[in-house]
Amino acid sequence: MNIKILVATHKQYIMPDDNDMYIPVQVGCDEVSERFGYQQDNEGDNISYKHRFYSDLSSLYWGWKNLDVDYLGTCHYRRYFVSNKAKKTKDPFFKYILSKEEAEELLLKCPVIVAKKRRYYIETIASHYSHTHNGKDLETAWEVVRDIYPEYLENFEKVLNRTWAHMFNTFIMRKKELDAYCEWMFTILFELEKRIDSSNYDEYESRVCGYIAEFLLDTWLEKNNIAYQEVKLKFMERRSLVKKYLNFLKNKFMKNQRVFPYEFKGDYDGTY
Repeated sequence: MNIKILVATHKQYIMPDDNDMYIPVQVGCDEVSERFGYQQDNEGDNISYKHRFYSDLSSLYWGWKNLDVDYLGTCHYRRYFVSNKAKKTKDPFFKYILSKEEAEELLLKCPVIVAKKRRYYIETIASHYSHTHNGKDLETAWEVVRDIYPEYLENFEKVLNRTWAHMFNTFIMRKKELDAYCEWMFTILFELEKRIDSSNYDEYESRVCGYIAEFLLDTWLEKNNIAYQEVKLKFMERRSLVKKYLNFLKNKFMKNQRVFPYEFKGDYDGTY
């Protein structure tokens, strides 16, 4: 199998030894002058100039449009798919990351690998988004799906109303499915970008298309009955879980963001 996994990064960092499968991609190259010797996301057909809206999806777009592969995957410079089997590597940082042999074994069983579900338990995907971002943008995304792909609206609402999702825009996907998914997803995001006024957004909020895309993966997989397997996605550096959960609670109960006063339903007419 010809499998490539894009490692999106905006800075120089240690990279996996397996250069046959992992391709480091510097994202946002149209926005900065510094280069790190990685594949640039502004070559060939690309959206590097839109990186501030799409975040690491500029790497996915580049791979989708410019690589001839059997399977294409995405991960981040500090977040990888991992297994329980340790490997001999130059850097112990990578000793548990998914190998090509492990990926091949999994992909022989189904066409897609996704990260294990991220669960929020005490709030839905929609309410969590509204506590951490501008909730109006999620309403706009709902309207875009309704207008362009109404047959997907029920699945999109289902994703938004539950308490878990396969997050971070990370997956490994057979090229046939990848072509269909990316065509569908980027059509939605390009229209969403047109309808959102992000002129006053800071760098964090400007990545709105990247954030919304996290909820489109499950929508597409479930609507099309695509079989997938979950694999653990590991944040490779140390971090404080206490701080993480405190921030989660702070966002839920204290952050002054637009909160949805309703559940997403097909009969919503745009008014409260």
